[in-house]
Amino acid sequence: MDQIQHKYVTVQGLKLHVADIGTGHPNVVVFLHGFPEIWYSWRHQMIAVAKAGFRAIAPDYRGYGLSDPPPEPDKASFLDLDNDLLAILDALALPKVFLIGKDFGAFPAYIFAGLHPERTLGVVTMGVPYESRSSGPRSTELLPEGFYISRWQEPGRAEADFGRLDAKTVVRNVYILFSRSKIPIAAENQEIMDLVDSSTPLPPWFTEEDLEAYGKLYEKSGFQTALQIPYREFKLDLGIPDYTIKVPALFIMGEKDYVYEFPGMKDYINSGKLKEAVPDLEIVLLPEGTHFVQEQSPDQINELILTFLGKHI
Repeated sequence: MDQIQHKYVTVQGLKLHVADIGTGHPNVVVFLHGFPEIWYSWRHQMIAVAKAGFRAIAPDYRGYGLSDPPPEPDKASFLDLDNDLLAILDALALPKVFLIGKDFGAFPAYIFAGLHPERTLGVVTMGVPYESRSSGPRSTELLPEGFYISRWQEPGRAEADFGRLDAKTVVRNVYILFSRSKIPIAAENQEIMDLVDSSTPLPPWFTEEDLEAYGKLYEKSGFQTALQIPYREFKLDLGIPDYTIKVPALFIMGEKDYVYEFPGMKDYINSGKLKEAVPDLEIVLLPEGTHFVQEQSPDQINELILTFLGKHI
């Protein structure tokens, strides 16, 4: 971890934090985190790809981690994240990169690959497949009112729920919830944070030291931007046409990931429908994988990533 350097890139007046390791120019890998994550969630992968001769970069999105918040967090969008990514690549003089996104980090990865294929060598995503709007309602739209995304989309509700706890406990609860294979759904008069008993231990692959790292940064950033992107942004029309992803891609899904239990998700991934939008796609299912496969099974994920990178340099 001490080998990872930290720098800031100024984009539209915001100082965005970028973790950086390795000297493998022009072979560069950009890691895009999900929620409740930050650059730190890629610690195992960054070190592995750097040792293999690549340069690894992991930004904190605007409003996350050590990056500045946007001036109007409730208007932040996925397009902002992609514009930030483009500006970071330009500032660091990186003409083409591999993109690796996990959870909602898959969205900016696919959007960037669709808008800027000339800057994209390949895309690896974990936990969340590419879903075009033309394929019908998103799987998340078919779940009941108590589904965590629906609850967090409601202005003020998550703020009140999270506000009863310190940031470290919120992150702890979400890590425990999202590590289960059961979809997080609350009863009518229950809040999402109440789905986790305070005596429940952390997943065995996530240490108190890890939790402390996340907790400190969410104490700094809060959850305002994180609730907007991704959860409240899901409801909006991104203004981006559906497109076919034309670059090589790898999709990794844990079979014990709660997202795999979303309505229609297994059929979408396994029937060939996903490959209609991402033709040059390899799909890997991990029987024991949860939503946090890159932290749960770093050696296995590192091997899959390095194999993919080696094929497409």
